[in-house]
Amino acid sequence: MNKPSFISVSGLHKRYVDGEGRQLQILRGLDLEVSQGDTVAIMGPSGAGKSTLLHLIGALDRPDAGRIAVDGQEISGLEGEAAARFRNRTVGFVFQFHHLLMDFTALENVMMPIWIRAGRTPAAQGRAHELLGQVGLAGRASHRPSQLSGGEQQRVAIARAIANEPKLLLADEPTGNLDEESARHVTALLFDLNRRQGLTLLVVTHNPQLAALTGQSYVLEHGQLRAALVSPADA
Repeated sequence: MNKPSFISVSGLHKRYVDGEGRQLQILRGLDLEVSQGDTVAIMGPSGAGKSTLLHLIGALDRPDAGRIAVDGQEISGLEGEAAARFRNRTVGFVFQFHHLLMDFTALENVMMPIWIRAGRTPAAQGRAHELLGQVGLAGRASHRPSQLSGGEQQRVAIARAIANEPKLLLADEPTGNLDEESARHVTALLFDLNRRQGLTLLVVTHNPQLAALTGQSYVLEHGQLRAALVSPADA
């Protein structure tokens, strides 16, 4: 029996205008179905539109045409406060370059989504401490990002991404800026969260070893997805 779709993307089109005023068609009628709790990798050449696809599914951008539904909610037309509310309640984001707030401690960075959603409640600090413990950084709570290694910063970013218990984790090249050992730790953490919390994981990556761990891998080329067979031996 097939599981119901958690992410349903159909007929997705997206274009941008470059610096010379030319229209660049990035996505061309793209379709994608992902079930709750699945792990999916999106691979492909630079500029193919992988990050664009993640931004559209996460309501950071809007498509020119097509439909996107996440957890039964149509999000294609969301903007402003409605889009922000969807992101804060349903989606966690992990980016290649962390995007931590440099003037805040690791603990404060993790608390930020909770503050946005529920205000500065006493529970926020306890929740953030708990999450830093989960990612192995309990002893680094008072450190600012500049005092942390790249791998530690990415683990803080993951803790922040799951602060509001999202159902969907979107990771854009989460190991792309890390050394091999840190990349292994971050990869293990992402899949551990998938197993323990049932998070649906959608990851953009150039790393075949990471992609091989997912339940389904796709290559994005010429604006559309095709299924890909990936194994660690491809690295």
